Amino acid sequence: MAKRSLQASPAGIKKAKQHFANKGWTQEYLASEVGIKTRQPIWRFFAGQAIERYTFFEICTRLDLDWREIAFNPPLDYIDPEDDQQNREEFANMGIDALVQMVRAKRRGKITHQCGILQLLDISRPVTIDQIYVDVNILEEIASQQWMEIAAINSLPPQDIDRFGLGKIVERQISSAQAIAKYSKLRVLGKPGSGKTTFLKHLAIECNREEIKDSQVPIFIKLRDLSQSYQENQQINLLEFIQQEFLSSEITHSSILKKLLQAGRVLLMMDGMDEVSSEIENVVLNEIRRFTEKYHKNQFVATCRTASQKLALQGFTDVEIAPFTQEQISSFAHKWFIAFSSSGKEDGAANSLVFLEKLELPENWCFRRMITTPLFLHLACSVFHRQDRFPIKKAEFYKQGMDLLLGKWDEARGIERDQMYRGFQLPQKLKLLSQIAASTFEQGQFFFEQNVIEQYIGDYLESLPEASKEPDEIQLASEGVLKAIESQHGLLAERARGIFSFSYLALQEYFTARKIVANHNLQSLGQSLQGLVDHITDPHWREIFLLTAGMLRSADGLVELMKQQIDGLVSEDPYLQEFLAWASQKSDANSPETKSATGRAFYLALNRAPDLAPDLALVCTLDQGEFLDAALDELLRECIMKSSKDFAYVHACSEALGNILGVVLDLGFHKSLQQLQDQLPNSHYTKEGFDNWCKQNYDSWVKQLQIVIADHRNISNKWQFNTAQDQILQRYYDANQLLLDCLNSNCEVTPNIREQIEETLLLPQLEIEKREWE
Repeated sequence: MAKRSLQASPAGIKKAKQHFANKGWTQEYLASEVGIKTRQPIWRFFAGQAIERYTFFEICTRLDLDWREIAFNPPLDYIDPEDDQQNREEFANMGIDALVQMVRAKRRGKITHQCGILQLLDISRPVTIDQIYVDVNILEEIASQQWMEIAAINSLPPQDIDRFGLGKIVERQISSAQAIAKYSKLRVLGKPGSGKTTFLKHLAIECNREEIKDSQVPIFIKLRDLSQSYQENQQINLLEFIQQEFLSSEITHSSILKKLLQAGRVLLMMDGMDEVSSEIENVVLNEIRRFTEKYHKNQFVATCRTASQKLALQGFTDVEIAPFTQEQISSFAHKWFIAFSSSGKEDGAANSLVFLEKLELPENWCFRRMITTPLFLHLACSVFHRQDRFPIKKAEFYKQGMDLLLGKWDEARGIERDQMYRGFQLPQKLKLLSQIAASTFEQGQFFFEQNVIEQYIGDYLESLPEASKEPDEIQLASEGVLKAIESQHGLLAERARGIFSFSYLALQEYFTARKIVANHNLQSLGQSLQGLVDHITDPHWREIFLLTAGMLRSADGLVELMKQQIDGLVSEDPYLQEFLAWASQKSDANSPETKSATGRAFYLALNRAPDLAPDLALVCTLDQGEFLDAALDELLRECIMKSSKDFAYVHACSEALGNILGVVLDLGFHKSLQQLQDQLPNSHYTKEGFDNWCKQNYDSWVKQLQIVIADHRNISNKWQFNTAQDQILQRYYDANQLLLDCLNSNCEVTPNIREQIEETLLLPQLEIEKREWE
């Protein structure tokens, strides 16, 4: 009978150590590949000690070795000849359904080891796939295969950029189960971190449990392992590779696999087509084509990054993983916090609700637009889990995301990509992406044609030491780098044929801000910051201001330049300067407990958006003077604008005056308002008497009200702005709001600079100059 343990021979140990060294792995990493929690069996294997045969098989498979050549005993001694002959006869007489059930039973443990455990990035302990997996949806149309004119899409508003091209396509998405049932040869595309591998592993687990495809045998392989076997033996045979998988499950007869394949009873899942090295990708693809054509009765599912879809796979239908819906985001967050809660399921569920509630806050909208893939959603959950909040400095979140995509994502899985781009160190990758982002954003380009982005890459490559100056070589290198960035990190994505953009607008903004900060650190005169401040009235640049302020070692220079630029917007218009002086005077006359800048902001808004006056009064901490002015302004405007009067309306005016009288402290003002209220018709008036009063007295009564309010509170609706002034004031108001948001974004600003800016917000130029001299 077969032995339950095996040990490596001296020659086998030597060969195994050579393969192990070539892969560049650690014993801990090999243990994770094998699916064991400790590296002790790995150590025992290399020491020539006996280990459990299943683990022995797995180690040999992961190192691209034939276990027969490594084992101490000759391979022929492994199977008892009598048992072997008996098994052959038994398998030959076994019906296909019984054979499927036998193989499934022997393979069940292997599939669970291969696919049932996930190790998430930056998380110290593994989780089962059921703890974290959320069903994905499938797009049957590939967004990047659309034909579009760039002029038609560069005018999109920012909120629509990230989901460009997905509108009608997303409406036609189907479930993953429907896609599996519909197509016998399926290639699932997706950007990095979209959940392709996890989807495929979950499919294997479902089949393993007989939840789907219960008449098929699930086989999961990594195409990276298949390609490595070619590099070792200079030949590739997918059938033999799968047979090695069967050997690790104690299925030793190759006739079993062939019988299953010929009967169409295999569900073969091939993960990571994009992970095959470019030097042998055609060899691997040709072998897959040959195998799937020969055994066409079976079902095949492969995964590949969207950017590598040009690696055509004949007979396969390409589909794409859809972005997460809100329901999927909620489900993932719920599972994530329960899985990693240290205090139990109930606390984890409660924390997920807090996470989702805070995610909906206006200040966290930048996180919402990025978490439509499992990778970024995992990162958001992880950051929130550690800090109990979202980071105030958004740049920190983006930086962690870039560390994952540009380094740890492939590194953690032992993947080496394109040779040309592999030579770029992380700082070089960041610098290149920052240069592309800043150059395109400065020109208002959120989408750009392939030749344009290749030109930006070429400009960067030319600046490198010992770079080639030959145009043809630079062009070829630029094409290769663009392909590498798109396929390896997904930071640049082809959104339509030949048209690219950053995968998220937030990333283009982050890299643009990073470029500004890097230039500022190299310069002493602040030209980089001045170039940014020139865009202070452009709403597209808002996030870049906030990111730059948070990334600077000191934001003093930036906020001072912003303040100067903002004040300059209204400095040349005497009427606007007079308006600001009035707002300042009104603010100073109110309670000293309210900040002067808050009061000035209130009066600017009161005259520009009177319909918001009641809400603005509450915003201004319910200062009595400001509340009174808001109520009076609202009453006056209603009286002037009302064209038809009825008794109910006039009675409402009387009640409003009564409420206002309750907060008026000035005796003279109180008396004048009381007299005006007494003049209004009361309930004893007849219909005819009321109509006569309105006809003869209403207009004069409103004029009296205007005069009284103007005399006592200095608000009489006298400010009339032309269209150009209205636009300037709106830009001025928005820019001041942006400046305040920067100051409140946890950026590094010295206290005296902060105090000086806050004290002079919304002041006329003469008053600013006066305070600067004091």
